[in-house]
Amino acid sequence: MTLAAALAHAPVAATGEQGFLSPTGVEIAFLLVGLATFGAAVVTVTSKQLVHAALWLVVALGGIAVEYLLLTAEFIAWVQVLIYVGSVVVLLLFGLMLTKAPIGRSPDADSGNRWAALAVAVAAAAALVWVVVDAFRTTWIDLDGPAQGSTRVSGEIIFRHWVLPFEALSVLLLAALVGAIVLSRRNAKDPEGKR
Repeated sequence: MTLAAALAHAPVAATGEQGFLSPTGVEIAFLLVGLATFGAAVVTVTSKQLVHAALWLVVALGGIAVEYLLLTAEFIAWVQVLIYVGSVVVLLLFGLMLTKAPIGRSPDADSGNRWAALAVAVAAAAALVWVVVDAFRTTWIDLDGPAQGSTRVSGEIIFRHWVLPFEALSVLLLAALVGAIVLSRRNAKDPEGKR
């Protein structure tokens, strides 16, 4: 029995109705994992050590994979682990190592625009929450119904509508890796920055 199935059988309120004031076990677990993921994301963007930030990013992306598991989208959860946790973070760490970025505390990691960045982040988060709540206000996910997160359904959606963005993202990641290699080779040939 999976974690999502076990939590789905948690007792609901005596009336048996779904609602905001009678959350199920899955909804409570979803909220707790979401808070832990949010905390890891905050530590990721506030850390002054780049390697620590990358490792906290692994925790945040892993939390998102757990959220997908709780929504019974196992295929998407494993894709999240394999692609983002496995590949993107490894690419990020290789980029840090190839560009010889400082491993310890870096005073250059803080640009002094912390309050402006915080204001923009809060405004963007508020707008995102408002749009999502407005769009899905009365929508409930039926975890016992047909498998919406199954491989077949997810594959049809991805390869019918989202092929171009995925390919564009792969080209972007490849360009970032090539750029890191070019920067590291330039620095290795000319340590003083002269051509």
